[in-house]
Amino acid sequence: MDFAQMMALEAHGPDVYVGAGPRYPWGGLYGGQIVAQGLRSAQLTVDEAFTLHSIHAYFIRMGDHTEPVRFEVDRIRNGRSFCTRRVVARQATGAILNLACSFQRPEPGETIQSVTMPDVPGPDAFEGDSWSSMFERRTVGPDAASGQPGAWAGLWMRTPGAVGPELAHAALAYLSDDVPTDAVLPQHPEALPTGENHDRFMVASLDHAIWFHRGFDPAEWHLFDATSQGFGNGRGLSVGHVFSADGVHVATVTQEVLIRRARPAG
Repeated sequence: MDFAQMMALEAHGPDVYVGAGPRYPWGGLYGGQIVAQGLRSAQLTVDEAFTLHSIHAYFIRMGDHTEPVRFEVDRIRNGRSFCTRRVVARQATGAILNLACSFQRPEPGETIQSVTMPDVPGPDAFEGDSWSSMFERRTVGPDAASGQPGAWAGLWMRTPGAVGPELAHAALAYLSDDVPTDAVLPQHPEALPTGENHDRFMVASLDHAIWFHRGFDPAEWHLFDATSQGFGNGRGLSVGHVFSADGVHVATVTQEVLIRRARPAG
């Protein structure tokens, strides 16, 4: 299964779509997949004259890779300038995701960028370390990131092949769920400075938001960065940005992550 096949949702009645995904290394489903399919289902109910500009999603339950996901779209509003959709993703256990997204008819005006891409080497300076065939990933190493804030993570990412413009936003949403945990987890009070923390904690994404600022090609390398904004009540907040290789700020991403000590086996 490639990305386009995963985004080829099947219509099941008015404003209802069904999708599936691959099995991931940890079992269950990847949150980025459900967000991407959810926004794609909303997009299928919106006139092509409108462009997605923001999504806000809450992860409710862990998804089951052995069964399809049903996406129910609610057409909240069709306006002249903006369209709003709500999407609930369901499986046998109930709702697993609640997503709201907004689309805007493009308007003329100045484009201003006030965020600067971090000063890190390009993707060719790092080895590939992706855990999925859906994307290529190269992690910015700690030495290269020494000038960044302490709770910072950076990934160079792209899709392995061309993605049509109708799937570009879904592709970026899919990729964007991979980096926030890497920024938040090291800030946990019991995290090890060596970085060997993933097996010691239970980690889950609670919510995810993206604002799309400019056009982009997900098949080109983009830097996804994230900085942890603090930790408390078992939750850490990540705020990050997505930059093209030449420094254009294309999106802003936030995510709140739940982190708990893993229960002993048995």
